[in-house]
Amino acid sequence: MNTKAPFQWSSAGRSHVGMVRAINEDACIALPESGLWAVADGMGGHEAGDVASRLIVETLQQTPPPTDWQSFLDAVRERLCEVNTLLREESALRYQHRTIGSTVVVLAAYENQSACLWVGDSRIYRLRDNQLQQLTRDHSHVQELVDQGLIAPEEAHRHPLSNVITRAVGSSDELLIDQVDQPLRAGDMFLLCSDGLNKTVSDQEIARLLAHSNHNCQEAVKAFIHLALMRDASDNVTTVVVNISESVEARAEKVNDPESGSETPGNPIPPDWYLQ
Repeated sequence: MNTKAPFQWSSAGRSHVGMVRAINEDACIALPESGLWAVADGMGGHEAGDVASRLIVETLQQTPPPTDWQSFLDAVRERLCEVNTLLREESALRYQHRTIGSTVVVLAAYENQSACLWVGDSRIYRLRDNQLQQLTRDHSHVQELVDQGLIAPEEAHRHPLSNVITRAVGSSDELLIDQVDQPLRAGDMFLLCSDGLNKTVSDQEIARLLAHSNHNCQEAVKAFIHLALMRDASDNVTTVVVNISESVEARAEKVNDPESGSETPGNPIPPDWYLQ
């Protein structure tokens, strides 16, 4: 296998204002050519949440194309810290030090590696071998209650303080960014989302939809948004779906290998699957 290009990826992303809010404070980017995807959710009830989320994605778009893994990750972190500084300065200058903030979750991929970087409660899930795993851990008050055993995980999204986050870009002078590194595998699918999705659609439904998407990122994104809106999403809803597949070079090397096997295609998403 060509170790310089073992994988390739496709992706799609969409943000919707939802059924209740007047302003969409979410933003997202999907840059498969750079191996960079992100979702940002401006802090509702605070000043200029939409400005904060938009500034994050616009700044991340300026990340140089990767030439090596560590430099790529360093550049992403530097961009997020730049935004944090800008938001703190804007808060002092124009908003009497009121918080201008946003969550952010980033998926970065290069060669055979990936990393999830996040601040707040936007999430990344990965479907691998039909098993769904949440790769991020919410920076939220209810997650702390779950960790302390005070509430059950399934109670978290119904808790009256479920919207209270403990970290955000722009909320403090020092930005703490969590990171989890994961090796890539052909067939992996990633979902990045704001809490407007995961508070409306269950993990079981997320797994089912991704598994039935036939690795079609556009169709998966549309189905996620559609399902959330059918349930009268009260918050903004943003999803980015990323599919990992073998690169052309890697597949070419396996053409004449009788032991290489082949991937089994997924099933098309059936009509009204979410009602079954």
